[in-house]
Amino acid sequence: MTKKKKLLTSLAVTGVAALALTGCAGGAEAGGDGSTDRPITIAVFNGWDEGIAASELWKAVLEEQGYEVELEYADPAAVYTGLSRGDYDLTLDTWLPITHAQYLERFGDDLVDLGAWNDEAKLTIAVNEDAPIDSLSELAENADLFDDTLVGIEAGSGLVTVTQDDVIPGYGLEDMDFVVSSTPAMLTELKSKTDAGENVAVTLWRPHWAYNAFPLKDLEDPEGLLGDAESIHGTSSEQFEQDFPEVFAWLSAFEMDNDKLYSLEDAMFGEYDGDDFGPVVADWIAANQEWVDALTS
Repeated sequence: MTKKKKLLTSLAVTGVAALALTGCAGGAEAGGDGSTDRPITIAVFNGWDEGIAASELWKAVLEEQGYEVELEYADPAAVYTGLSRGDYDLTLDTWLPITHAQYLERFGDDLVDLGAWNDEAKLTIAVNEDAPIDSLSELAENADLFDDTLVGIEAGSGLVTVTQDDVIPGYGLEDMDFVVSSTPAMLTELKSKTDAGENVAVTLWRPHWAYNAFPLKDLEDPEGLLGDAESIHGTSSEQFEQDFPEVFAWLSAFEMDNDKLYSLEDAMFGEYDGDDFGPVVADWIAANQEWVDALTS
């Protein structure tokens, strides 16, 4: 079994925006007696498609192995608060060393790092593939080609905050209209513009199914204001390994590269218009059965 590692409070923090900490949303109550006669509760960040995809995948895999699994949706602050209290068992969407470092500094002594399952994560500003610019350093002088608009996601997200605090002043984009709304609204605008063959600039991140669904490219970030590449980790409560040692071992060994993740995300979010992901994930598992079987071998 992978050795349990405490998350340290000495994580290096660069360009991390402060997000307001809120109270914990309700989740399944963690058992303290080592019993596994209860569901495994996976906390999922609202609007983070890679975490939704990984969580739905593992829900299907674990249920096939005889476990009961519940997915609980909440914002990151509530998730880490809940994990530290044992209200949730785990989350599969911790971005390190930057995006979620502040939560690990606050709660790290009460959490367990399951290790990175993807090391290709990156915050980005993306444009249509045939856009006439290739770098954020060119965006200000060509802003009119993008209707003087940069389309963001949810207010308070790490991506929006680093864009507001670092990218916009760092590249002189103050005259552009930074539209902050939601991830679905951003994706709607992205689809509308690319379908019409028009230029568009959006805040995005890798891995995301949009890269598989739309003709996109990332603008170069010569000043490094969006931060370096990150890793996506699983993070659990302290009790999780004791209650579910077999699942802890499987998840500690879990790895999934961007190509595999893109194909799952695209099946769930790009090709399917609904919120019951069970049949979609089942079809994807059937098409990738050998790889999926190895997750629990």
